[in-house]
Amino acid sequence: MWFSHPRLEMNRSRTRGRNEGFTFIELLATVVLIAVIMPVAMRSIALCTRLAGQSRRQVEAASLAKAKLTELIVTGDWEKGNKRGDFDKDWPDYEWSLDVTNWTDTLVRELALTVSWRSAGRQRGVILSTLIYPEES
Repeated sequence: MWFSHPRLEMNRSRTRGRNEGFTFIELLATVVLIAVIMPVAMRSIALCTRLAGQSRRQVEAASLAKAKLTELIVTGDWEKGNKRGDFDKDWPDYEWSLDVTNWTDTLVRELALTVSWRSAGRQRGVILSTLIYPEES
């Protein structure tokens, strides 16, 4: 058997008569809270999007640098000294340059390939380097 307290019954009867919903103050507080949070959230989303774009460009540049450095080593074109160029219409925003220098030993060469691009008005770049021991001709 279920027993109820008389005071609880009185509170239930009062709440049954009240319209369910939000008061004007509650709605106003919600709107103000959203107005404060939205600009911060939008700036965060914009920052994340920009950083994702920069990361994508760096990964692309590193991949292009690896492929170009491998090509220069395999073909032996690195032996002609410092070179520069671009990646044609496939990757029009990127340029590359190769610097060949003697390492600590004059027989060992350091090849440093830089892939660069412009982003947000600044020159950006990725450098990939390796050491090579040239074959005697």
